[in-house]
Amino acid sequence: MPDPADGPITVALVDDYDVVVAGVANMFDRYRDRVVVAELDATMPVEDVVDIAMYDSFAQPESDHHEIGVLVANPRARRVVVYTWNFHPDLIASAKQHGARGYLSKTLPARELVAALEAVHAGETVISDAPARARSAVGLDWPGRGEGLSDRESEILALITQGKSNADVAKLTYLSPNTVKSYIRTIYRKIDVGSRTQAVLWGVAHGFTPDHHRIEHWKGGP
Repeated sequence: MPDPADGPITVALVDDYDVVVAGVANMFDRYRDRVVVAELDATMPVEDVVDIAMYDSFAQPESDHHEIGVLVANPRARRVVVYTWNFHPDLIASAKQHGARGYLSKTLPARELVAALEAVHAGETVISDAPARARSAVGLDWPGRGEGLSDRESEILALITQGKSNADVAKLTYLSPNTVKSYIRTIYRKIDVGSRTQAVLWGVAHGFTPDHHRIEHWKGGP
């Protein structure tokens, strides 16, 4: 583990949704002596080197790990970890192949998440146990949580809001088409809409449109 004399490890949270980033940062608040969130504002250029870039996969194309490869290649991030709900074996293998040093579950309590990041910082590769879908980590947040949407329902609605078809959603999330349809029916009921167009409009009005600044500035973009 890191020597406390060296100071807390610095972490950049990489995600296109501010509410998600804020939720993760909130989890770390009690552990500021061990972990410091060094980058929150996606409109500011990344200039300082961080110990760990923590890639939150919320509503990102989970079957395309290009972003992970970009982060691994970025000299401003010493190590990269993936922070996700989805523990499909192919996704774990792909992340490791692209150079990720951790694949961490969003169901980890804050103390265990901090310990996992410290282990990665110390040179270990850390793969969490596959999470139980029944629970979420305390302190996390996501678009739609206040309206009663679960984490996975919110991810699926975000993908729909981005214009993805049911087949696209199934491929990107590693869910079966029937499971996706079941999720969508539940989403429609919870947000009180009757069509895909209405769901997209609801998503746009409730923060489900991604802001790509945070991802892009890690790629060296605007």
